[in-house]
This record gives sequence, C-alpha cells and structure tokens, in this order.
Amino acid sequence: MTDPTTDFGHERVSAGEKTRRVAAVFRSVSDRYDLMNDFMSLGLHRLMKRATLEMSAIRPNDVVLDLAGGTADLAALYAPLLGDEGSVILMDINEAMLTRGRDRLIDQGITSALCVQGNAECLPLGDATIDCLSIAFGLRNVTHKERALSEMHRVLKPNGRLLVLEFSKPKNAFIRGGFEVYSSIWPFVGRFVTGDSDAYRYLVDSIATHPDQETLTMMLGDAGFTQTRVFDFLGGIVALHLGVR
Repeated sequence: MTDPTTDFGHERVSAGEKTRRVAAVFRSVSDRYDLMNDFMSLGLHRLMKRATLEMSAIRPNDVVLDLAGGTADLAALYAPLLGDEGSVILMDINEAMLTRGRDRLIDQGITSALCVQGNAECLPLGDATIDCLSIAFGLRNVTHKERALSEMHRVLKPNGRLLVLEFSKPKNAFIRGGFEVYSSIWPFVGRFVTGDSDAYRYLVDSIATHPDQETLTMMLGDAGFTQTRVFDFLGGIVALHLGVR
C-alpha cells in the first residue's frame, strides 16, 4: 500500500500539510534569511554558490532558471553573464522569499531578471525552454522530489544542464559527527536572530532526512538525466549534483 504521507523533518505528514508548513517556515525567516545563512555556513555558502556558477558553463544568450531561488544569490551572479539576449528567471514558491529576491536584484541594478512565483513540481514553463537550471538548498523542501526532477528535465533544452546544490551526507564519521554537533545549535541561534527556533529545527531535521549522494544521483538518472557527476564540499556536508538533459 502506497504511503500517502511525506517527510517534514522527522515527522510524517500529508503532502498538503508539508507544503503549508514549509511555506510558514520561510515566511517566518525571510527578513533575516541571508544573515542566518552566513552564520550557519560561516559565509561558505557564498563560495559554494560561486562554484555552482563556475560549473554551470552558462553562455551569453542562455536562458537560466534559478529555481527555489529565494533571495536571489545565484540569480544575481548569473544575470551579468547572460548578455543582452540572455535572461535569468528567479522562481520560488514562497511569495515572501521571492519579494526579498526581487528587491535584492533591484538594489543591485539588475532589472532584466524575471521573478515568477512557481512550484517546482509543476513548473509554469514550456517544454525545452531553459538552457541551465539550478536549485540551491531548495530540493530538500520539495514534497515530491521525483516529480520536481521530472519537471526540471521537461523544461530543459536538449543538452541543458541541471545543478543541484544541497546538504548531503559526509562519509567520514568525524566530519558527520562534528556537523551534527554544530548544526544542533542552529535552532537556538535562529531564535535569537529571527525569533523562530522551530524553523531552524526543521532545517536540521530536513538535512538528516534528505537523500545521500548516491541516492540523489540515482533519482537524477530515473528522471532522465545523463552524464551525472557529484562534487562534495566540506567533506560531503554539501554536494553539487550535475546532470545533462
């Protein structure tokens, strides 16, 4: 019998309940999301996003989708490289996060980006319309990951590139244990910085239940991606998965 529930951290909830709760998490922390990201990663998330940019192999005139793009860290990096004919689409399901991202782009003088509220499981885009698609620290929040990966495959052009930057599973026990200890303080800091400890307790739990490198690589293959590769950061605490349509 098919299980009608899905994970919300370590809880099992209905798909609709997960969508509602995840939306509430990001509405709650949107104003100080970037500050907490810098604290939690000691600023290293910015270097990992720079590495994602380098691995994207984007070219002038490409159409790039920054999915679950939140506060537009990656979209702001892509935009200057795309020329007059290229474009970047910033997409997020959460209106509060998308508003923060749009404001950041405007503040940086980037007016060419298209900001779209959309669900990764049902992308409001035509078939084979995107040259490069990235999703950074967003896939673990998607309710039906297989459905979302299938949608990503659908909207990419032939030979289009997918990049998934996400927390993963260190194989080294020392690194894994150290990260578990370090991440255990995030809810307490989150309460101090954002006033919401529950949001960061969910974050820690969602990392623990996210697929490891090998499982996610198989999921990409099942969705139709080829030439899949994985690059570990911080000993596997974070991994960048690449695939080609």
